[in-house]
Amino acid sequence: QVQLVESGGGLVQPGGSLRLSCAASGSISSINAVGWYRQAPGKQRELVAFIPSGGITNYVDSVKGRFTISRDNAKNTVYLQMNSLKPEDTAVYFCYAEIKRYGFPTRGYWGQGTQVTVSS
Repeated sequence: QVQLVESGGGLVQPGGSLRLSCAASGSISSINAVGWYRQAPGKQRELVAFIPSGGITNYVDSVKGRFTISRDNAKNTVYLQMNSLKPEDTAVYFCYAEIKRYGFPTRGYWGQGTQVTVSS
């Protein structure tokens, strides 16, 4: 079994910051690509930031210069630092990871989501 557990969401005023964390646990052999997605009410889930395996980190245009994705391989954890938050960033944020379990092929896993609300 593999679990992705997110934390760090909450209510913040416009212009504020939050740091989301996503910790993977279980019988993990390796973690390849990782990313953060979000889904606002009435909208489709969208990619926010992504670190591909051996590739270049990429961001959706609306968060470039404000959000930073990073990973700590020793802790099997991926982070999303969100600065200069705007009301339109309000959404449920989900982490995603491509994980190789011992004895199983690589597949994608999703976290349960964490709510981020930007409001005064």
